[in-house]
Amino acid sequence: MSLIVETSCYLPDEAATLAFAATLATELIPPCSIALHGPLGAGKTTFVRGVLRTLGVSGAIKSPTYALVETYDTPLGPLHHFDAYRIQNQVDFESRGGMEYFAETSIRMIEWPERVAEFLAFDAHVYLLTEGEGRRVIVSGKAVV
Repeated sequence: MSLIVETSCYLPDEAATLAFAATLATELIPPCSIALHGPLGAGKTTFVRGVLRTLGVSGAIKSPTYALVETYDTPLGPLHHFDAYRIQNQVDFESRGGMEYFAETSIRMIEWPERVAEFLAFDAHVYLLTEGEGRRVIVSGKAVV
């Protein structure tokens, strides 16, 4: 993945979030794993939707909250959108088949990455933080504390 080392910008609305996600989508080179940080309602799934739309995915794009992962076919190969909120530990993740998605050349975008950070490595971190009426996005090649 070719990625800006670190960038930060204010996104005033959903349209700006989708546009920023579209920019990131043009930089994706599989295999890569992207950690999506942010509180509930920060726009993580909206961000993934922006990436997927840019990669030509049409139809419903839903949060993988209950399924653990939703997979989409893209011109770059599979994109797996994970929600790790309910993952308890590595054994739990493995027993749900989570590691199988990391054995192939694919793009993995993981919400709630702190739940799996002890056993998964990430190529980039996207932070979506509420700021005023919008949100601030920070993209980094390393975890920001």
